[in-house]
Amino acid sequence: MKRNLIMSLVAIGLLTSANATDDLSSMFKDGNISGQIRAFYIDRQFEGTKTLHRNATSLGGNLKFETADYKGLSFGTAFYTTNEVASSPDKDPSLFGKNSEGYSILGEAYLQYKYNNTTFKGGRQKLDTPLAGSDDARTLPSLFEAYVLTNKDIPNTTLLLAQVTKFAQGSFGRAYYAATYAPASAVLSATSGYTYQINVDKTGDFLNMGSYAVGKDTDGVTVASATYAPTKSIKAQVWDYYAYDILNAVYGEVNVGWNCLLTDKIKPSLSGQIIKENAVGSRYAGDVNSLFAAGKFNVAVGDASAYIAYSEQSKDDSGSAPTGLVALNKATITPWGGMPAYTQGMVTRHQFMAGTKATKVAVSYDFKNLGANVLASAYYASFDMDKNSGYGIARTATEPGFDIAYKPAAVKNLELKLRGNFPRNFAESTAGKPLGWDEYRVIANYNF
Repeated sequence: MKRNLIMSLVAIGLLTSANATDDLSSMFKDGNISGQIRAFYIDRQFEGTKTLHRNATSLGGNLKFETADYKGLSFGTAFYTTNEVASSPDKDPSLFGKNSEGYSILGEAYLQYKYNNTTFKGGRQKLDTPLAGSDDARTLPSLFEAYVLTNKDIPNTTLLLAQVTKFAQGSFGRAYYAATYAPASAVLSATSGYTYQINVDKTGDFLNMGSYAVGKDTDGVTVASATYAPTKSIKAQVWDYYAYDILNAVYGEVNVGWNCLLTDKIKPSLSGQIIKENAVGSRYAGDVNSLFAAGKFNVAVGDASAYIAYSEQSKDDSGSAPTGLVALNKATITPWGGMPAYTQGMVTRHQFMAGTKATKVAVSYDFKNLGANVLASAYYASFDMDKNSGYGIARTATEPGFDIAYKPAAVKNLELKLRGNFPRNFAESTAGKPLGWDEYRVIANYNF
């Protein structure tokens, strides 16, 4: 409340200092309306420990208005909505909100001020950072209340400092709804970009960062980062997330590309990433002390590309099979969205669970130069999981999948997608067949 009052006073002061009435009128008159209409169909046929068949169709999207810039000052707001069109009796929950029902939300409401190479943006907004992000993979994204300062005075460098105070889980967060698989799912939820808490169903509500993640109010998350990109083929970045009384997380990544010595038509690149987490303050998420490391080798040849990635998560050598909060001590916890791991599947996100060794291979081809505006890709991910990961049993989970995106020339700004994923051994069972499924998604996005 205090922050919002300060922001309002600053805005009023800036406007009243120079022809307030006319300037305010022109800011709104020359503003910009944009948005997206999204139709989403998802169908999942389970096998193993579950045999149900569920599907759902939603229609929603967002409508956004941004004022014109006046001496660096502007305002923005966006309305988000998802609504049920049709569903099976066993409705897929990941397209909707509480109780698997449609919902609407004022998702963005911010003040922005630009001065030379510095930008401040404060209020409700969409964030996409390595360990706190929108995860816009279903109908509606996750959103934040944050106060973000960025600066580009140093050549080829972007500096960021932010205070993130609230988190509004998007519809995708319900795909990892902890109560569905408890107790092991509490660990899966916390390592898949969401809270570990059982029975959390707060989709669309702006909650204190700590309250959402661990059930206790905290002072939020302070974020600092530096990104250096001297050329298109070289980029290095480091991020620090200090989640008060929960943990401190450091994310680092380096990407280097070059031309093949034999021919410049072949463009290899190499990437590496690490995530180091340690408990801080009151240690509300337990005695976290974990490390994740991954590498990726990519080769692009004309319109085709392929990569192979490998990752390892620190191992729990306690000698027991920990569950609940204890199983997170050696895991990488990402309770506020964001999923930078090279080895993640479309659905399977076991790479952050303790002791997991993951591998992923993928290929893609852009058919544009062949006369079709189609981008197609396929992948296979494998997760070699330790018995101390939180499930209490060692196993190898796998996930093949594909993604096809088509932009028809006849309808500008329309994108059609067909996606599929087919996990096996997603959750091992000591009695009966392990959990798996076949899932298909059909998505239509119209941007305006």
